[in-house]
Amino acid sequence: MIVLAVVCCCVLVVPASAQQQQLPEDPEDEKRLGLWLDQGISADLSTNKSLEVEFHERFDEGASNLYEYFVQSGLAFRLRPWLTLIPIYRYQRFPGNPTTAYENRLLLNLAVSTSRGPWRPNLRTLIEGRFPDNRTASARLRFRPGVDYTLPLRMTLRPVLVVSNEFFIVPGTNSFSAGGTFTQNRFQVGVRLPITDSFSVRPYYMLQSVNLPIGWETNEIVGISMGVKVRSRSTGGF
Repeated sequence: MIVLAVVCCCVLVVPASAQQQQLPEDPEDEKRLGLWLDQGISADLSTNKSLEVEFHERFDEGASNLYEYFVQSGLAFRLRPWLTLIPIYRYQRFPGNPTTAYENRLLLNLAVSTSRGPWRPNLRTLIEGRFPDNRTASARLRFRPGVDYTLPLRMTLRPVLVVSNEFFIVPGTNSFSAGGTFTQNRFQVGVRLPITDSFSVRPYYMLQSVNLPIGWETNEIVGISMGVKVRSRSTGGF
């Protein structure tokens, strides 16, 4: 029922009317060199369910301007060893943006993966329902194929090379201006460094390309992602 409700909300936000002219630029678009900080906490509720909470801060203009921050939370359901489903709610703020102060967002995360020795190919699909302040609601699809590769080092906790490329598609009316249905692309490469069994750090480099009405614009981003895993006593943790 949770999954059905999220999907319905995302579908219903695509109006049939034509998109308005002179829309403002998407406030989540990066400008010049950026710094992204990500913090995630995953708390086990059972062997196949967990609570996922994330905090994100986005700086642009040479990492000098905090232009976006958000918090999101959801329940992860591991339906199969290769399939995870996470309905998510996000609250997002855009400090200093003249047209949009905040955004509510409903997301459905579908992740599939498999292991082939040190390789772990994966695909994440996000279905988003966007409800920005003072703007028409809209829906967006995000597809992120990627691969994780465990580096063959003589270490107990081995670093993992993480590479992905994400595609953003707005199938109907867009809340913001764009040069087409294919609105954004994010190529990312990083290394996940496990510090302990329950804590890891992943520095990464990203190229974010945004499809504006005047053409594509690409900016560079350096990011640091931290993840904490809280295991329940029933699953053998602390």
